[in-house]
Formats: sequence, structure tokens, C-alpha cells
Amino acid sequence: MLTLANPSALLALLGLLVPLAIHLWNRRPGREVAVGSLRWLAAGANRRLRNLRLEQIWLLLLRAALLAALAGALAGPQWRQPQPAGRGQVLISRELADGSRLAAVRPALDSLRRRGYALRWLAAGLPAITSAEWQADSLGLKSPVANARPDNLAWARMQQAADSFPGQPLHAVTPATLRTSSGPHPALPASLTWQTIPTRAASTWLQAAAGSADSLRLLLGQSNEKQTTYRVLRVARPRPGATLAVAGLPPLRYETVGGQPQLRPAPADSAQPQPAVPVRTGPVRVVLYAPAGAAAEARYLRAALRAAAVGLPAPLALTVSTTEPDPAGAPDWLFWLGDSPLPAAWRAQVPRGLHLWQEATGAGLPDTATLATAETAGDAPILLTRRGRASLPAGSSPRWVDGRGRFVLAETQQGKGASYHLTTRLNAPWSSLAESPALPALLLDLLATNPQLGTDSLLTAYDQRRLDPAQLPPHPARLASQGAAAPVAYRFTDLRPGLVLLVALLFGLERWLAGRRSAGPLPFSL
Repeated sequence: MLTLANPSALLALLGLLVPLAIHLWNRRPGREVAVGSLRWLAAGANRRLRNLRLEQIWLLLLRAALLAALAGALAGPQWRQPQPAGRGQVLISRELADGSRLAAVRPALDSLRRRGYALRWLAAGLPAITSAEWQADSLGLKSPVANARPDNLAWARMQQAADSFPGQPLHAVTPATLRTSSGPHPALPASLTWQTIPTRAASTWLQAAAGSADSLRLLLGQSNEKQTTYRVLRVARPRPGATLAVAGLPPLRYETVGGQPQLRPAPADSAQPQPAVPVRTGPVRVVLYAPAGAAAEARYLRAALRAAAVGLPAPLALTVSTTEPDPAGAPDWLFWLGDSPLPAAWRAQVPRGLHLWQEATGAGLPDTATLATAETAGDAPILLTRRGRASLPAGSSPRWVDGRGRFVLAETQQGKGASYHLTTRLNAPWSSLAESPALPALLLDLLATNPQLGTDSLLTAYDQRRLDPAQLPPHPARLASQGAAAPVAYRFTDLRPGLVLLVALLFGLERWLAGRRSAGPLPFSL
């Protein structure tokens, strides 16, 4: 079947009127005939105009064919043929490589393998799984360690597989965790069957620590399929070099490096060292700048910050200012709620350790979405009803996303600090964040973050919350029951090179005939 990549280029066919006009009006000069009187000249000219007829019709047709071939080449013609469906592909997440969680679905995957499906890892390049790896109890890989960073690009990997194997049925098996759904959710083919496997596990980790003269306050995080929670544990301050035992955590070694106290988890596997958690010795200093127009939003944010301070290992020192604050104070956090541009002096503080929060400015655009990253069991969904127009800085990472995988809160690391850009605002008519009871927990996740052991709801390996099945593509069987047609892949053959060659041949033939016409009358003239 013939298809056109650029059908609008066919408007160039209107150029066929050009050679027709040339042949009608660009006539040869007539012979000079001596007449006895000029009184008959006007009448003869009128009769000549009334008797216009085509001459050199073969040259006219050749020029028309030349223009038609040129217009066809511009339209990008392609010959479309159905591509025979190849064997299917089974895509398995590397996080399931320990083999234990695949036991329930292994018989089904073996059945697909016997039917000709190829086994591949859902990872960069979609590498094939060898028979030796598949037959081994652990698939030939070591069990993933607790703090290993998972591949959170499941949607991007699915799109890569769909582009790499067009027309082939795909069967994907991934963990049913929210952390794997980072990034935008592209449209995936109807031939994809996406199966998620619950982890049914809970993880506990040390999020942050603060110390006083005689004690330590440890912020412990725990995550399961339903929610992520935090609790503060106060313990006696150990001597340098001593080991601290906390239930649910590996032994913690208390040490001082460069005058900075820290707790270093002792890994079960010495080949997998874990980064140390610094022990904070001072308060968390936060400056909230809110001009008169942002007073209502500042009231909600101030209350949420104070509620989040209950879960901080260190006390919160909060300053609210209606005038532009002085950067000489060097706080840990600056929440900038004004529409005015941020002064350069504050921007210079970010690489030195400042954490900067900014929101969308201007009128924004209407939107309809829900916050997908931080919803907990039993909480009402957080609605996002307006979105800013400004583009995010290059190199941004998602901290909060909506149900379609779009950035809601983007983080940009800059030296020791970071900038956070909220693509909406906290209160109506932008969102229902200000009214959500989950806002303090969201802010706590930011205020207590540790760059090495953070609890980013998308990137960390500790987050065990389950992905909402409604975000997955519909099952092909359901589409078939709804009357959806089976997907068909096509192979396209570009016809433009042949048309370009035809244009060159026609142009050469037209020049040859036109040269013969100027040399003398053609035998097929009318």
C-alpha cells in the first residue's frame, strides 16, 4: 500500500498550471505577411486569440510529468507492507534476579520460552538471558544488595523494547514497586503484557542522625507495600570507635572523621561498603520568604514545616520573613514564595550547601493530575489542577511525580546544595497540597534527606511502596474483549530515491526536446 510521509507536499501539483500557461501564451511569432490595408489587422488578431490551441503537446506532457514527479518526491512516498510477526520477547527486571520471587511465574515463563519467546533483561541494551543463567537457581547473578540503586526506568525500557521488536508480543515481569516508574509514561503497544510481582517485604534504614552532648537522635525510615513511615529513636551517645546496635539495622560504628561525627553501617558483605551517615550537631535553619501576596500559602507551609520538625533528628530553627532576607545568615533551607527573581547572592549560596525551594510563577496552565509519589494508604489523592509554564533546569531529577510520570518537584544538584523547583503551588487553585495531611511527611523527606542514603520515593532502593496497577497498560486480553484489533507492524520502503532519479531523467529529456524545438519544428507538432 502506498503511503505519503508529507501529503501536504502534493499542493505542488498546482505547478502543473505553469507549463500549460507557457504553452498557451508563449507562442511563436507569426510570419510577416504584406497586406494592402491595415483595416483587417485587428480582426485577424481577435480570430487568432479565439483559436488558441495547444502546440508541442509532447513537450507539455513531459514538463507536466517532471513537475508531478518532483511533487511526488517531496511528498515522501513509501510502500507499506505488513511485517510478519516474529517470536515474542520476555523482559525480566534485574531486581528479580535472585530467583526466589520468580518461582510463582516461572512455569508460565518456561511455557513462553518453549513457544519461541526470547528471554531478555529489562536493562540498558536489553541483553539476552543465556540458557545457563535461566537454569541456575539465581539466574547466574548475585542477589541484589539492600542499598543497591534499582533501575527506575521501566517505562523507558518498555518503549525501547517496543521500538526494537516491532510487531512482536512482549511479556514484561517487574517488581510491583513505585520506584520503578520514574519518568514520563509513553504510549506502549497493545501487544505488551506487563506483570508485576509484589515484594512483600519491608525495609528499615537510618535516614539521618543528630547528636547532643550525651545522646543521639536517630531518624529511622521504614517502608512496605502500603506506606513509608519515619520514627525518631533516642540512644546514648557511644564513645568514638564503639558499635551501636539498633533493632532492624546492621551494626552502626560511631566515628569522627575530620572533626565530623558519623555513623557507618557495617555491611553483612564486606565487598559492599555502605556510606556513612553524618551526625548533625546544630539545628536545621530554615528561612521562609513570603511577600504579602503569598501570605495564605506561607501559613500552610509554616504549619507543615513545624509538623515535619517532629520527625527531624535535630531541632528546627524557622524564620518567616515578608522582606527579602539577607543571604549572610547562610541557612540550610530557603523557601522562596515570591514571584520576583531570586537575587544572585542567594543563587551563589546553593553550591555552598543551600537548599533552595522555588515554585511556579505566572498564571500557569490548567491541568488535571494527581500526585503519585507520596500517596499513602487511606489518604485522599492530592490533586494538581494547574501547572507552570517554565521549563525545568537541565539535569533535574524527579522527587515528586504525577500519575503520568511528569515532574512535580524537580531536584537539581549544585555542589553541596540543591535547587528544588515545584511545577505547581501548594494551595488552590493550583493544587490541594496545602490541605493534604501528607504534606508534612513530604517535607520531612526533603529536610532530613541524606544525599547518599536518602529516601527519595523514586530513586532509593528502600522504597517498597506498591505501584498502582491502574498506571499499567491494559492487558491485551482485555483489549481483545473490547473489540480492539490486533496490532500489526509494517515495513516501509522509501520510494523517494527512485522518484529523484526519474526527475533527473525527465529533466534531461525535456532539455533535449526543448533544444530540438528551438532548432526547428518537431515532426509531432500540432
